[in-house]
Amino acid sequence: MQQLHSNIIGEGKPLIILHGFLGMSDNWKSMGLKYADLGFQVHMLDLRNHGKSFHSTNFNYELLSEDLKHYLEEHQLPAATILGHSMGGKTAMLFACRYPHLTHKLLVADIAPKFYPPHHQDIINGLNAIDIDTIKSRSEADKQLSRYLPNLGIRQFLLKNLYWKEKGVLDFRFNLAVLSEKMEEVGENIGSTDSYNGPTLFLRGDKSEYITAEDFPAIKRHFPLASIETIDNAGHWLHAENPVQFFEKSAEFIR
Repeated sequence: MQQLHSNIIGEGKPLIILHGFLGMSDNWKSMGLKYADLGFQVHMLDLRNHGKSFHSTNFNYELLSEDLKHYLEEHQLPAATILGHSMGGKTAMLFACRYPHLTHKLLVADIAPKFYPPHHQDIINGLNAIDIDTIKSRSEADKQLSRYLPNLGIRQFLLKNLYWKEKGVLDFRFNLAVLSEKMEEVGENIGSTDSYNGPTLFLRGDKSEYITAEDFPAIKRHFPLASIETIDNAGHWLHAENPVQFFEKSAEFIR
C-alpha cells in the first residue's frame, strides 16, 4: 500500500488536516503551526494525486478515505481529530462516517454533504493550456494561465504546485491528467445513509455559496451533533481569507 506524504509538526493529540482540490499540505503550514502551539501533533497530508503523494489513475472518495485509514494505521494513531477543506472536507466526512472509532472530532471547512455539479472547468482548461514542456518560469506560466483565470489569488494558489522536476524542467506536483479526467468525482456526495454521531463543526464563508441555509437539514441528518458557524468576510478559501476568525472558531472546537 502506497503511503501518503505528510508534514508533521508539534507534539500532543493528533490533528489531521486535508487540503482541497488542486491544493497540498503546504497551503496549511501557517495554520498548522498555530494548532501545534495549542499542544497538537499536526499531520498535514497530501492526498493522492496531489502534492508529494503518489499518483494513481484511480481517484474517488472511497479511495481517499481508505488512504487516510492506512495513514493512521501506519503512524499508529489510535484516533485523530480530522479537519478537511472542500474536497478534503468530503474525504473527512466519509472517513468519519465509515470509521467513527478512528475519529475523535470532525471539522469541515466550506463543503456540504451533497452533490456539486462540476465547476472547476475554467481552472482545468487553464492548467491544461499551459505549455509545461516549454515554460521556463512561474511568471511565464502565470501569463498563460491569466488568459483563462483573471483572479490573481487563484492563479498564485495553483502555481504553488509548480516545481523544478530537474534542471530547466518545470512540472506540476498534482496529477493533472487524472484530475482532469476524474473531476466529476470531486463533486460526488457521501452515501445517503452515512452518518457520524461524534462532535462535528462545519465552518462556512459568508461570501461562499458552498454551504447555504438549505443544506443545514442534510448536515444535521448525516451529522446529528453538528454545529454550523459562519466566518465573516470570507469566500470558499475561508482559512486564507479570514485566518484569525477561522483559527479562533476551529481552536475553540478542537481544544
